[in-house]
Amino acid sequence: MDSTLFPTEDDCFAIRQAARYVSQLYDRHLAKVGLTTTQFSIMGRIRRARRATMKELADQMVMQRTTLVRAIQPLRRDGLVFSETRGPERRELSIGLTDAGEARLFVARDHWYAAQEEFEKRFGPERAEALRRELFAMTRD
Repeated sequence: MDSTLFPTEDDCFAIRQAARYVSQLYDRHLAKVGLTTTQFSIMGRIRRARRATMKELADQMVMQRTTLVRAIQPLRRDGLVFSETRGPERRELSIGLTDAGEARLFVARDHWYAAQEEFEKRFGPERAEALRRELFAMTRD
C-alpha cells in the first residue's frame, strides 16, 4: 500500500492527541474533587449563566445534546445540578447548579488552577495564551 495516501501532517490527529494529553493532565487534578474536565466545564458554563437550557449548553460546549445529557447524568445523580422544564409547552429543559454543586465547583477551582499552572509551566505562559486564542477563534461564529 502506498504510504503517501496517509498524510503525516494530520491536523485532526495532532489536535485530538494534544486534547487527550491536556485532558488527562486536568482530569488528574480534578479527580481529587470527583469531577472530570468536561463536568467542570459544564458546571462553569451553568454558573456563568445561572441557568442554561440544554440547547444553550450544547452550543457553548460544541457538543451533541445526547452527549451532553450523558455528561450531566452523574452531576444530577450526585446532586450537583438540577433540571426543570420551562417554556410555553414545558418542553425546554433548564439546568442549574445546586448549593452542593456551587460548593464543589468552588473547591474544584483550586485544582483547575493547579492544572492550568502545570500546563503553562510545561508549555510556557505566552505559548499557552496564543494557543488558547487560536483554539477559541476556531469555534467562534
